[in-house]
Amino acid sequence: MKQGHNRWRVLSALGGMLVSTAALASGLQLQEQSASGLGVAFSGMAAAAEDPSTVFWNPAGMSVRGGSGVSLSADYVIPSFKFDPAATSTYAALGNGGDAGVSSVVPAVYGYLSLSPQFAVGLAINAPYGLSTEWSSPWAGMFYALRSKVDTLNINPAISWKVNSVLSLGAGVSYERLQATLTSAAPDPLSATFTTLGRIDASHWGWGWNVGALLDFGQGTRVGATYRSAIGYTLRGALGFAEPAFAPLESSIQAALRLPATASLGLSQQLTPQLRLLADYTWTGWSSIDTLNIIATSGPGAGQLAVPPTPLKFVNSWRAGAGLEYQLSAPWLLRAGAAYDRSPVQDAFRTPRLPDGDRTWLAAGLRFLPAPGWAIDFGYAYLWVKSGPSDLNSSAIAPGVPGALVGTYHANSSVIGLQGSYDF
Repeated sequence: MKQGHNRWRVLSALGGMLVSTAALASGLQLQEQSASGLGVAFSGMAAAAEDPSTVFWNPAGMSVRGGSGVSLSADYVIPSFKFDPAATSTYAALGNGGDAGVSSVVPAVYGYLSLSPQFAVGLAINAPYGLSTEWSSPWAGMFYALRSKVDTLNINPAISWKVNSVLSLGAGVSYERLQATLTSAAPDPLSATFTTLGRIDASHWGWGWNVGALLDFGQGTRVGATYRSAIGYTLRGALGFAEPAFAPLESSIQAALRLPATASLGLSQQLTPQLRLLADYTWTGWSSIDTLNIIATSGPGAGQLAVPPTPLKFVNSWRAGAGLEYQLSAPWLLRAGAAYDRSPVQDAFRTPRLPDGDRTWLAAGLRFLPAPGWAIDFGYAYLWVKSGPSDLNSSAIAPGVPGALVGTYHANSSVIGLQGSYDF
């Protein structure tokens, strides 16, 4: 096999890698940012202003809460991803890859300080996107994915202004890192058989901004609205191989990726002195991602497209949720919630990096107040993910990747959250 042709095939597969990075960020776009929100399936977070995590959910809530506070939260995500290969998959005989779910902890730190009755400042440090999947090797889809690990780090200072007794406003900026490590099998250029291991490591920091408004109408009624901007990345990375013999095929690449804007409308309604309703509708503009262009930055063809443009064809997604909080006694608060989350991934472009589908949430949680100013939150959620087909072939998702991957994905996830907060 000619070296140039092999480079084209490998970088074509790499196009599939970067495609799935975007899918991963949305497919399990991490709602898991606070254990207090987990108990109501993150319903109504734009209006809840329940603890310092409001710095992230809606910064306007800082001046509504008053005082100052800090929160430490960790959600443990336990996903399961399985694949049933169809007989028409080129390498179906290599097996289903086992369970690709990799459990991970999603940490978050929040804090805010009231400067006056009208103004407050705060800081959120969290991970809005990320997951890990790892298929056993060899398997039917090894040319599309083996290991995928995506991490983000979001540093989000914010400010809040209480305009009057009804209206509060908030705004913030995000400095966010996206880091990805992705591997797949690559065609062996020295023989007609597979394989060598191809690997890409890429990262970049991007800037974004967010704004929020919170209306408190009295009598327990709050309406909140938030908007988070898109964040653009120029992912830069290196393509490498496990075997030194293939070093001549290694190169540097870069790809522009723009994660989408989101907007959320939330409601908090006190139904009785003990019972509160939380509800929300959130929109994510994933249609901003349509086609991915991968540029070679070293070696032959540097500065030009390394492969033909890769179609992504994401569609805008939305989620809606509702939850209840019940004050059982002075120190104990009970929670329950449900949500429905639409996926932006179309069937023809679903990849094994994250075999995403529409999700249904069912959640429960509680809050315990052990001492004045202190709060401990626990939450649990189970997510049913709609089974989705795979129909990947060289013309659909990554020209040059050998073989077709045909079959059905099955997935679900559990999330366990714990949070400690202190108001002062």
